[in-house]
Amino acid sequence: MGKLLVTGISGFVGQHFPFVSYDIRGVIRTFEHRFLDDFFKVENIDGKTVWKNAFGNVKAIIHLAGLAHSHSFTNDDYQSVNVDGTLHLAREAAIAGVKRFVFVSSIGVNGTATQQVPFSVDSEPKPHNAYAQSKYDAEIGLKKIADETGLEVVIVRPTLVYGPAAPGNFGSLTRLVNKVPVLPFGLVNNKRDFISVQNLADLLVTCANHPKAAGHIFLASDGEAVSIKDFSNAIAKGLNKRLIQLPVPVWCMRLAGKLLGKSIMVEQLVGDLEVDSSNAQEVLGWIPPYTMQQAMHSLLENNK
Repeated sequence: MGKLLVTGISGFVGQHFPFVSYDIRGVIRTFEHRFLDDFFKVENIDGKTVWKNAFGNVKAIIHLAGLAHSHSFTNDDYQSVNVDGTLHLAREAAIAGVKRFVFVSSIGVNGTATQQVPFSVDSEPKPHNAYAQSKYDAEIGLKKIADETGLEVVIVRPTLVYGPAAPGNFGSLTRLVNKVPVLPFGLVNNKRDFISVQNLADLLVTCANHPKAAGHIFLASDGEAVSIKDFSNAIAKGLNKRLIQLPVPVWCMRLAGKLLGKSIMVEQLVGDLEVDSSNAQEVLGWIPPYTMQQAMHSLLENNK
């Protein structure tokens, strides 16, 4: 059947791959992975990475590795890793005869918020920062490589990924729910799509193996938009914590965010970001294997 080469295997998403079910070679930088015996070590992933001997018996690559959104990275950093590193890997893989390349992009390629109509695969891309732009530039470059070489490219744009030990906004929200029994979301009825790390890992493996995935873009979500009130309640339930939601008007939170210079953070909580992820089911027959409640249950195990 051939191996799956997975970059970023030691990261948050990579650690949730179904190692028992698939023959996986992990790309690592500094330390060994507790579930894998098959490694390929690199110092960095950029336009000069030496991939010689990495692709033996590899049928598909799932490219998770990359620089995440952070104020500590420059445009040149994003270009070097997220664009040059991705395209160099894809070209080398094509030369070596790898059949498929699954690229983990970002919903940020579509934008930061939706207005009544969910994002779909047909929506006009509107990258909102240097990170999202780098992901979009990589997508464009991959499509060109696919046209030139026949490499089967699949692009996945996840919404916010949640799960145990998640970094970023979800990790911060989880720590807050774990420590503070009161949140101000009682009047927030927005609609945001999310995806559990378990569901995303399952979708990526499906994209690497399904014969019809080639050439498609998939907006990855659990398939059900929820409010931040319901989402934080689900976190609390997963942690077995009691949570009180205070009825603070949304305009008050937005005003506070503006005064404190935290408008972007507040909007990520109270604004809408819906996606139409139906083509994953239409093309792949893929249905998220975990409900939000089931996925959140893993938070308690991790918190023990």
